Amino acid sequence: MTDGTTDGRPGGGGTAPDRTRMVIGGGVAAVLLAIIGAAGGWVLAGDQAGPDPVSSGATGTPTPTPTVRTSPPRRPPTSTTPTRPSSSPSPSRPTGLTVPDLVGMDFEEAREKLRDLGLGWQLVFGSGDGDSVRSTDPAPGTPVRRGVTVKINVAGAAPPNEVPDLIGEECNEAGAELVDDGFSPRYPGGRSGTVTAQQPAAGTVGRWNDVVQLRCGTPPSADASAPAP
Repeated sequence: MTDGTTDGRPGGGGTAPDRTRMVIGGGVAAVLLAIIGAAGGWVLAGDQAGPDPVSSGATGTPTPTPTVRTSPPRRPPTSTTPTRPSSSPSPSRPTGLTVPDLVGMDFEEAREKLRDLGLGWQLVFGSGDGDSVRSTDPAPGTPVRRGVTVKINVAGAAPPNEVPDLIGEECNEAGAELVDDGFSPRYPGGRSGTVTAQQPAAGTVGRWNDVVQLRCGTPPSADASAPAP
């Protein structure tokens, strides 16, 4: 019989190898638990925070940010309408014509001088004596155009004037004759035809600037005015 010891040590049978297996098995279990815990923590962390939005889950490479293209500013359409030249009137060219110095002249002589220059006239008589020109408007030396009316201020009152006989004359010619004689013609019925009547009558003594009315038209024929047989 044996007492269960070998080489002076108590015999335990197979206890030493069993302890070694237990130690190794415990270490392996600890490693597995550590790996499982780390994996579980990553999973839990992944549930709370997703992957980096700039990384691709498949390759781990950064996802390129899309480029935003801005369209260039549009130019306004070019007008094809031709530019018209300015329609503003050009300044009038000087004619070299000026109002002559008529002061001191007889008003009839002053009137003829204005007529020769192509200017109109208007006689304005005063209340004093004399037929001389006292002033003009515009003043002497003022640049004017042809056709402008010059006012002649006469020192004295309008002198007497006799109305001419104008019956039977062409209406326009009769009016021009009245102007030459110092009267102001009026045409109540128009200027066509010949003078059939006038007012005041021929030979009436009036004054310069008096109005003479001329009735113009076609005079009645002698046959129409003769009584029927």
